[in-house]
Amino acid sequence: MKKHQWFKQAVVVGMCTTIGLSTLMATGAGTAPVAAASVTASTGQSIVTFGKKYLGTRYQFGASTSTTKYFDCSSFTKYIFAKYGVNLPRTSVAQSKAGKAVSKANLRVGDLVFFSSGSRANGKNVTHVAVYAGNGKILHTYGSPGVTVSDLNSGNWKRTYLKARRVL
Repeated sequence: MKKHQWFKQAVVVGMCTTIGLSTLMATGAGTAPVAAASVTASTGQSIVTFGKKYLGTRYQFGASTSTTKYFDCSSFTKYIFAKYGVNLPRTSVAQSKAGKAVSKANLRVGDLVFFSSGSRANGKNVTHVAVYAGNGKILHTYGSPGVTVSDLNSGNWKRTYLKARRVL
């Protein structure tokens, strides 16, 4: 009988230890906090990677946020950021006021970049939004070819760059 009672106690202690450790691991109690920059950088890269799944998806001005058949620039950013829990406003103008300002020299993957380009541009008003994808590249959608990766530091995008915002 003593052997059986000892075995029962060992099982109970083992189960309690397992439950306690599982709870500790699940809550993160007793673990060192993760640096915010690494979480942000990781999330930014995840957003860009997810967004690249839509390369070639056609552009349609005023596209609904409830479809992935086509996007406009701000419905695209709204959609891919929402996948990671970031609720952006619907328009590029409203998105240009979200988060905090960041200089072009300090861009991080996942930052929003804004332009004054196209038929509504005057060099001052925001008409386009993209996501900084790293290495001088932006992920965005406009005209043909739809969702694409472009060079931030050349051509139209260099000329029409306005500002950037960090929303992560």
